[in-house]
Amino acid sequence: MIELEQWAEIRRMHFVDGISIKEIHRRTGRDRKTIRRALRSDRPPRYRRREQAPSKLDPFREEAARLLREEPRITNVRIRELIAEQGYVGGKTILDDYLRELRPVLCPRRTYQRTEYPVAKICQFDLWEPRAEIPVKHGQSRRGWVVTAELGFSRAAAGTLVFSRQAPEILFGMGECLRKLGGLPKVLVWDREAAIHAGGGRPTDAFAGFCGSLAVGWRILEAADPESKGLLERTHRFMRSNFESARAFASAIDYQAQLDTWFAERANPRFHRGIRDVPSRRLAAEQQRMRPLPAEMPDSDRRFVIRVPQQPYLRFDTNDYSLDPRFAGRRVEVRASQAQVTARALDFGHLAARHERVFAKHLTITDPAHQRLLEALRGRRRGGVHVDVPERPLERYDALIPT
Repeated sequence: MIELEQWAEIRRMHFVDGISIKEIHRRTGRDRKTIRRALRSDRPPRYRRREQAPSKLDPFREEAARLLREEPRITNVRIRELIAEQGYVGGKTILDDYLRELRPVLCPRRTYQRTEYPVAKICQFDLWEPRAEIPVKHGQSRRGWVVTAELGFSRAAAGTLVFSRQAPEILFGMGECLRKLGGLPKVLVWDREAAIHAGGGRPTDAFAGFCGSLAVGWRILEAADPESKGLLERTHRFMRSNFESARAFASAIDYQAQLDTWFAERANPRFHRGIRDVPSRRLAAEQQRMRPLPAEMPDSDRRFVIRVPQQPYLRFDTNDYSLDPRFAGRRVEVRASQAQVTARALDFGHLAARHERVFAKHLTITDPAHQRLLEALRGRRRGGVHVDVPERPLERYDALIPT
């Protein structure tokens, strides 16, 4: 078969330069019949595939298609096993090539439209788990999560480190993220996280109360629909590849400080290909359209009531915190936030304890003032009742005893 370049050269030599077929034959070495055929054809030469020999797969094509129609998620390996039982002895490659073309026809894939969000419309939330545990002092480290948030219009994101997937910690993280983003969108979007979703598409009481306090709506995504939260999935990949790489953290406070700096100086000021703009630039415009934040975020602290035991300590998150021993036997309300643990008497509201919250586990935290009070009370009990006994000279006793 004549090559495309030589076919074009032969036609140029004859029709442009006026060279005869005999001379073209002498210069190119091509047969005169080939030259005449090239001159008669005004279309480039094309390779024509020969008739293919029957494939070992041909008798089993209908069976493979039937299996795909009945079970769209069946794997190529399983199809090969089933048709091998019927006598298929062909290779893996020809079957995979056939199924690669057949699947889109019999099992059309789901398609997605590109979504554009109105200004200040939604803020999507999710949980992201760091690979390594977070140092929490006292020689310990602890598993942590980051509550992440991203605005739909500007793609500006924020994150807050927490040490539990329960509602108080997640709601605290949401409030911190909204504070960092600088306003309230109209709708808060979550997937079916246990602390958020009560079942059947309904929110938990804690999440509904949080949204009600802020006067915002909510939307809980459908199950098994990861594509619907694609906003944060891309941010999570960026956090994994850019934030976590080659970093060391001294404590939870240090982790949060580095995370805030990364969002402010790296993630939000970068050019975002999805919106073809810079998120921090869009955020400035979106903040003007969002409602202002309240003076205080909704309360997400844990609260419970205990009676102060004879050993005046309360246990919270595996740690024992000291209480004022003078409150022994009285009931106190314990309030645990992300920063501190406090206890107040239920009867008159007197402060029974205030401690900085410790995220390390199995520790005993004692206030020096409580220890001093405990030692004073213990010394008073050991001393008993003081009786003033007068001292008399021994001569008086000698006078009473006869010699």
